[in-house]
Amino acid sequence: MNITRIGSQASFKGPSDWFSGEVRIDPLFLKAIEPSRMTGGSVTFEPGARTAWHTHPVGQRLIVIAGLGLVQREGGPIKEIRPGDVVWFEPGEKHWHGAASTTSMTHIALQEEQDGVAVEWLEKVTDDQYNAK
Repeated sequence: MNITRIGSQASFKGPSDWFSGEVRIDPLFLKAIEPSRMTGGSVTFEPGARTAWHTHPVGQRLIVIAGLGLVQREGGPIKEIRPGDVVWFEPGEKHWHGAASTTSMTHIALQEEQDGVAVEWLEKVTDDQYNAK
């Protein structure tokens, strides 16, 4: 058994290559420990902040724990997400997620690595794409 104590891993700002706006990542377990392939973090998006478009080789599950967020898969409508909602993105499904324009949002993001890769980052979500509700 291993217990990772709160505060033992430093929070960090979401890299501008991956996110638009102010984003804080609190690591939970950002590197898989074999034989598991699972990685996870708590991600807080300030109002209007969001990920870039991206995919996951083995899919991704989001568990919303605070605020009001938005999610979209390529070709689909933007949908609102709230605390208690659980979102599943299929392996390879191009998508983005983030906060609503006036409200922050925090989710737990869980994904598995395949050949050491958990995510492929793509182009940024434009303001027009984000505001196309």
